[in-house]
Amino acid sequence: MFRFLHSSDLHLGKAFGGYPEGIRNRLREARHGAIARLAQAARDGGANVVLLAGDTFDAETPAPDTLRHALRAMAAEADITWIMLPGNHDSLAATELWRRIAADAPANLRPITTAEPFEIMPGAMLLPAPCTQRRPGRDLTEAMAAATPEGCLRIGLGHGAISDFSGEEGAPGIIAPDRARLAGLDYLALGDWHGQMQVNPTTRYSGTPEADGFKHATASGALLVTLDGGAEIRPVETGSLGWQTLTLDLLPGDDPVGRLAQALPLPMLRRNLLLRLVVSGRLPLASRAALEAEARAVGPDFGWFHHDLSGLATEAHPDDLDEIDRAGALRQAAEVLLAEAGDPTRAQSERDIASAALARLYALAREVQA
Repeated sequence: MFRFLHSSDLHLGKAFGGYPEGIRNRLREARHGAIARLAQAARDGGANVVLLAGDTFDAETPAPDTLRHALRAMAAEADITWIMLPGNHDSLAATELWRRIAADAPANLRPITTAEPFEIMPGAMLLPAPCTQRRPGRDLTEAMAAATPEGCLRIGLGHGAISDFSGEEGAPGIIAPDRARLAGLDYLALGDWHGQMQVNPTTRYSGTPEADGFKHATASGALLVTLDGGAEIRPVETGSLGWQTLTLDLLPGDDPVGRLAQALPLPMLRRNLLLRLVVSGRLPLASRAALEAEARAVGPDFGWFHHDLSGLATEAHPDDLDEIDRAGALRQAAEVLLAEAGDPTRAQSERDIASAALARLYALAREVQA
């Protein structure tokens, strides 16, 4: 019997340049903290080996402090053995990176720089497929067919896609989905996909231990794998920050502020959450303005908050324009926007822009009046 933790895609040093500085710092620190959380998850599950299936670092030239801090964090978990595979972001083409890792690696870290099988524990062999460059152009897991001693467990460790999401069949570099069967593996641990995914009963993507976007709905974590006459696989959560997309579809007559309040998590749960609010449907000007004001009011509660009302159509009537102004330049601008929003000869995108601009003008006017 052999038990280990399967993880991948830590992307240490990821910049998160599209986010404000405050949350960028927290996102980077959360990724560093994932090392200790992975070690604890392994201990809690009765394992002392963590397989890192590629992209431990976000770039081939991580900052010296990023690398040093990662190696020191792994060294601090002295009872855990770390097996680190090069991925497409930190491939073997980054010779200086892997030289620095080899020179400074703690005793409990084994960086993999060749495809040679090796014994990970008595009776268990690891068959690695390190990424030779960012786009190898061939299925590197073919090397997992290598012979190993009779009767031992065969564990594959690779990084890459098992399907070409562009739709091209047989694209070079795509991992065979049945590689575990072809190579006689008891388990194939893969990295690259940032959400947990079962390819087949013995082939899994672990996903990233700390989420880095809104793409994957499942909680970020790792996989606790027990091989004992079969593969028992249990997901464990390791993430410290949550990412959530909240959708609201609204119609006239709805209470948008009440609907939003009902859908949002409790205030004490918001600081560690990045939330994206996407609103669709149709609302009168006053209701839309109230919703937008409430979204701006609750935003600071969250680690990061963004509201997208581009899919929300606005019902506006001439009487509504009195709330903006009864005469003058603002009134003229509002009338022009109202006419453009309802002009059937214009493209829908142009009508939507005019509608959104009118809603914003209305909201600003109400703020000034308040």
